[in-house]
Amino acid sequence: MLLQEGLVMASDSRTNAGVDDFARFCKMTTFERPGDRVIVLLSSGSLAGTQAVVSLLQQRASRNDGSSTLWTAQTLFDVAMLVSDAMRDIEHRDAPFLEGSALKFNASFILGGQIRGEVPRLFRIYAEGNFIEAGEDTPFLQTGEAKYGKPIIDRVITPATTLADATKCVLVSFDSTMRSNLSVGMPIDLIWYERDSLAIRHRRRFLDGDPYFSALSTGWSTGVRQAFRGLPALDWS
Repeated sequence: MLLQEGLVMASDSRTNAGVDDFARFCKMTTFERPGDRVIVLLSSGSLAGTQAVVSLLQQRASRNDGSSTLWTAQTLFDVAMLVSDAMRDIEHRDAPFLEGSALKFNASFILGGQIRGEVPRLFRIYAEGNFIEAGEDTPFLQTGEAKYGKPIIDRVITPATTLADATKCVLVSFDSTMRSNLSVGMPIDLIWYERDSLAIRHRRRFLDGDPYFSALSTGWSTGVRQAFRGLPALDWS
């Protein structure tokens, strides 16, 4: 979520390769140099593909040969291009072998953060390597299983939404998604980034049974039922 106050970014941790093959892996990767840049990557799709892309970015970031890396890029748009290039390189390497199993490269990312000298920015990078940027009219982006949690975000989030309200909204969105789709599950990793801070000061992982998340889930369910009961009945006349 791209807000006037900053960014809220979150990811779940469930991966699955079938109805009986679930595992947990963190889908959030951060690159931080306090005072200079904060870069956050959220991933979805094939775990093998997303891990390969992140590892390639980390390797390239350690270069000292004058090439553009996550640490030397001048804008977050440049970072999006670096992520896109890494995705295409991994796809080029893996595609011939995946095609032999009737599979396709499937990895996509949400990229957000801020580099000193520009405002916070938020991108969605598709599996093909092209990307879009969030803005005033569309202040949030999703990837992966999005449809169940999207309605609450559509109703609540605007650029003027506070970080505190956006945090509640994103957690309710995940709660709604987990109730309807087994491919999404705890833990949830969340970052609240304050504009121009150029440092990650608020990061939280919500595990199964987390008291705050449980209270939020219960309160939301109760509130929805109360709101529903308060709706006017249909006048058949």
